[in-house]
Amino acid sequence: MKFSKKSRYGLRALIDLSVNSKTDHVALSSIAERNGISLQYLEQVFASLRRAEIVKSIKGPQGGYLLNDSAENITVASILEALDGSYQIEAEASPEDNSQQEIIQTIQTVVIDKVNEQLDEILKNITLADLEKEYLTHSGYEQDMYYI
Repeated sequence: MKFSKKSRYGLRALIDLSVNSKTDHVALSSIAERNGISLQYLEQVFASLRRAEIVKSIKGPQGGYLLNDSAENITVASILEALDGSYQIEAEASPEDNSQQEIIQTIQTVVIDKVNEQLDEILKNITLADLEKEYLTHSGYEQDMYYI
């Protein structure tokens, strides 16, 4: 299984949005610039996220984006599904020759179904808040904040 470029960029952009939208909406151009992502590509990513109601947009010249829910309620599974559809390993198509059906079913049951169950378990239990927290830990973002 590979995450698509769209999913990787979407996750990066959502972590950025989550970190930077605590007090106000964030312009997509700012997210694109901070993350080295083409604005045109990011517009396509955010269109998918908006349709899935993960983000909401503020229209106008001073517009931007906000999370549609708290970061604690947005799972990695929901983000990946919004951007690429199902992230699970697909079942193998049934062969025309039924002599192979038992071996295909064995692989499906013992390998693919178990991998998909574990993948679901992991991705449904990681939230955008978890990603943001990990990012802030590694980036030193909070250490650079000065309070008066």
